[in-house]
Amino acid sequence: MISTSSFPRLILHYHRVTSPATAAYNCIAWAVGDTYNWWQPGLHWPFVTHPFDDTVEELKRVFRTLGCEECPAGNLEPGFEKVALFGVADQYTHAARQLSEGKWTSKVGAEEDIEHESPDAVGGGIYGEVVLYMKRKQATSI
Repeated sequence: MISTSSFPRLILHYHRVTSPATAAYNCIAWAVGDTYNWWQPGLHWPFVTHPFDDTVEELKRVFRTLGCEECPAGNLEPGFEKVALFGVADQYTHAARQLSEGKWTSKVGAEEDIEHESPDAVGGGIYGEVVLYMKRKQATSI
């Protein structure tokens, strides 16, 4: 069960659980589409880095490596996948991914995956606030 004290904006009618709790992967993995690894420097990361580098700049570097670029807002933009990066001060705390219809999805720590109306729904608590939006072109299917 997701704690409303940790996520004060995440009220029942603004989100729905989409999969059961698991510690197999975290929010960063979920945002990049990996449900097999817990993405964290020193554990599973797309390049060599300091194992304790949890800065927003480091997370931005990860998403750049995956083909993302900064963008001004999280509004729906056909043909693009977007992610919202959250932080407190200069440390990253969370990443959420925009779904094709415009809603957002998050993995809440080792808890459930959820769908929510906007990135702000998971802000204001332990994740801090959105500090950056990034986007990349959606892969086209054959």
